[in-house]
Amino acid sequence: MLYRLLSIVQRQRTSPGWQTWSSARNSTSVAESHSITLPAQAQVVICGGGILGTSVAYHLSKMGWQDIVLLEQGRLAAGSTRFCAGILSTARHSSIEQKMADYSNKLYSQLEQETGIQTGYLRTGSISLAQTQDRLISLKRINSRLNVVGIPSEIISPKKVAELHPLLNVHDLVGAMHVPEDAVVSSADVALALASAASQNGVQIYDKTSVLHVLTKKGQVTGVETDKGQIECQYFVNCAGQWAYELGLSNEEPVSIPLHACEHFYLLTRPRETPLQSNTPTIVDADGRIYIRNWQGGILSGGFEKNPKPIFTEGKNQLEIQNLREDWDHFEPLLSSLLRRMPVLETLEILKLVNCPETFTPDMKCIMGESPVVQGYFVLAGMNSAGLSLGGGAGKFLAEWMVYGYPTENVWELDLQRFGALQSSRTFLRHRVMEVMPLMYDLKVPRWDFQTGRQLRTSPLYDRLDAQGARWMEKHGFERPKYFVPPNKDLLALEQSKTFYKPDWFDIVESEVKCCKEAVCVIDMSSFTKFEITSTGDQALESLQYLFSNDLDVPVGHIVHTGMLNECGGYENDCSIARLNKRSFFMISPTDQQVHCWAWLNKYMPKDSNLLLEDVTWKYTALNLIGPRAVDVLSELSYAPMTPDHFPTLFCKEMSVGYANGIRVMSMTHTGEPGFMLYIPIEYALHVYNEVMSVGQKYGIRNAGYYALRSLRIEKFFAFWGQDLNTLTTPLECGGESRVKLEKGIDFIGRDALLQQKQNGVYKRLAMFILDDHDTDLDLWPWWGEPIYRNGKYAGKTTSSAYSYTLERHVCLGYVHNFSEDNGEEQVVTADFINRGEYEIDIAGHRFQAKAKLYPVTSFFTHKRRKDDVELSDFHGK
Repeated sequence: MLYRLLSIVQRQRTSPGWQTWSSARNSTSVAESHSITLPAQAQVVICGGGILGTSVAYHLSKMGWQDIVLLEQGRLAAGSTRFCAGILSTARHSSIEQKMADYSNKLYSQLEQETGIQTGYLRTGSISLAQTQDRLISLKRINSRLNVVGIPSEIISPKKVAELHPLLNVHDLVGAMHVPEDAVVSSADVALALASAASQNGVQIYDKTSVLHVLTKKGQVTGVETDKGQIECQYFVNCAGQWAYELGLSNEEPVSIPLHACEHFYLLTRPRETPLQSNTPTIVDADGRIYIRNWQGGILSGGFEKNPKPIFTEGKNQLEIQNLREDWDHFEPLLSSLLRRMPVLETLEILKLVNCPETFTPDMKCIMGESPVVQGYFVLAGMNSAGLSLGGGAGKFLAEWMVYGYPTENVWELDLQRFGALQSSRTFLRHRVMEVMPLMYDLKVPRWDFQTGRQLRTSPLYDRLDAQGARWMEKHGFERPKYFVPPNKDLLALEQSKTFYKPDWFDIVESEVKCCKEAVCVIDMSSFTKFEITSTGDQALESLQYLFSNDLDVPVGHIVHTGMLNECGGYENDCSIARLNKRSFFMISPTDQQVHCWAWLNKYMPKDSNLLLEDVTWKYTALNLIGPRAVDVLSELSYAPMTPDHFPTLFCKEMSVGYANGIRVMSMTHTGEPGFMLYIPIEYALHVYNEVMSVGQKYGIRNAGYYALRSLRIEKFFAFWGQDLNTLTTPLECGGESRVKLEKGIDFIGRDALLQQKQNGVYKRLAMFILDDHDTDLDLWPWWGEPIYRNGKYAGKTTSSAYSYTLERHVCLGYVHNFSEDNGEEQVVTADFINRGEYEIDIAGHRFQAKAKLYPVTSFFTHKRRKDDVELSDFHGK
């Protein structure tokens, strides 16, 4: 069968080349660049005339901005947009990507009516197939999330799949997910329609005009240099697709945009003798690594192979993307999978094997947002083969970001500032995208880790910890221990164990948690972001008082937990700040805040030569000494009393530990357990660790990892930024009122918004959910993103979860909303509203009863009681 098909393909190699799908190119008003002079200035210059650039232009013009110029180096929609497979799918693992795709779907469905340009939009629905039970679980998790946001979907049987698409072979399926409102569309025509609408709203569009580099002054965009002259501007938007990386580096102040292209293949057939109906559902067979859609009565089918081919590592010089060389040997595994899934393909005549570049990012999520080094320089690129599905929503969110200063949704996981310069190595990107492209269709179980680009940033203790059984995870390029495997465990089996159920590391983490509570553990937390802010006078204090919500005018040696808020009162950062002396402060933030926090501080701190901000992350190794015997270990090593009377909670002091001087010891652990954080100059790290482990032997010391930390902090209701806190959540919504001093006598960013919210009430509130009827050994586990139901009605989603070894139950954190039954609008959420509800957590379509608490359950942390004797009403204030 395969050889017969390949012989047909061989005959087709001499057939006419693939024609662009666009039927509307002449409908869009595009200035002929050789005959029209570019404007001398504009408010915004957008580089890139594909679906992303035209979407940004469309939405900016809709929001009232009209002084906009869009530049395209070739012809509109002639880049990767032209070769897009035209599949619009809302079935996404990420909540923000679901919202973007849903918005795109609604936008594209009305573009033809708005512009008069035919886009080929057709609502066909999609069917995602499952060949294994784990894949079906993954689909059920997505299905439950789609349903609560109003996107129709259902889990269906193989028999139903055959009814919806009779040409499919369904014998190896265990189920599928049907999303009836997914669609197909001509991506090039969508881009042209968006450009047409933008043009009618005043946007000036010039093709065959290349941006050479962006002009900057004092870290601010001032204009662009093109091959047709300069344009002064306040904002620049890089939507250059596969060229975005080089364009970012071409500035005097380079902007790092980590993406890399791979070859992407799909084939086109001529129509069947009985053409496929136009509304035939799109098929995604992720286990087979392929997608299939109707194309002009025939088939379009491609996929994401296990051995992708990165291209253009040395740079790119095409003005427009051309169809790259056919490679049937490379495509053969996908072709075999396609033939198994749709045997009728054997009788179809192949028209073309399309090979086009597609850009991918280091974490499989697109890149959007403002550069951390050049204000006014925005980016929207790296769509990981989802440019059509996400383009409408991404353009909307980026336009909101530019016009209002922030998007209306939390887009942190897509923010350019989640990356640092370390992810821009060409070698790193080439190797990472070779892993990323197959992962597009690989089954992603909770807490999987990338395997490429590892051991990039490590603690000085990495080799010591690795030799003691550390298993590693990566955050912002930094290796962090997950847990430590005992000598008698099968390392290979543990590493390969992937499941939605109880994981094989359960007992290991339990022993680490037990040690944290009964003896003493050490966790290497060197990856945390660390800044020092110093001044010659009071400038440091005055700046921090304006930037942070808590009162930092505290005695020397005190530590303050505080939020760094935006104008809306949302968390830009959640951190701890120690006052080292009257003019110097030490700031500890989450690992992935290193770039974002630095950019925020630089943006709002006054430009004063007497005020110094220094990133000292690399200077200090951080050891978290957790447990009741931590005080004994540290007392013995320092010959200093460490009891609460001498070393109170949230206190910082430089001490000698062993032979090492200048160790910053802080009485905090980020878990709620007793203990200390030790910030150690890196040259002393190994000595201090060895001394701690040596002295700690008599107290039962052991290493622990971040999984134990997660369990401890969640059962104590400690919210973490990036998981439970984000730019759209305020301290009043998450129980963080104690970290806000509205009356500290100095105005701070976000104060007005918090005063207003305090008066009006909050519209969501973070709660702690303890699962009641959940069997840890047999039931699916909650991980994050599970729908929360209150009295049978959808009320929010979980943000993080962990098994509490103390409560012997699963604990989830999540926000509860109060949606009006009349119109769905949000209403005020009070403590009484939380307490009066009956709650369920939906895990892959199965609802488990849960008790909601606004404060941590604490009686368990003072003495051990059996689960059957627990009264979950026994709690007090956070």
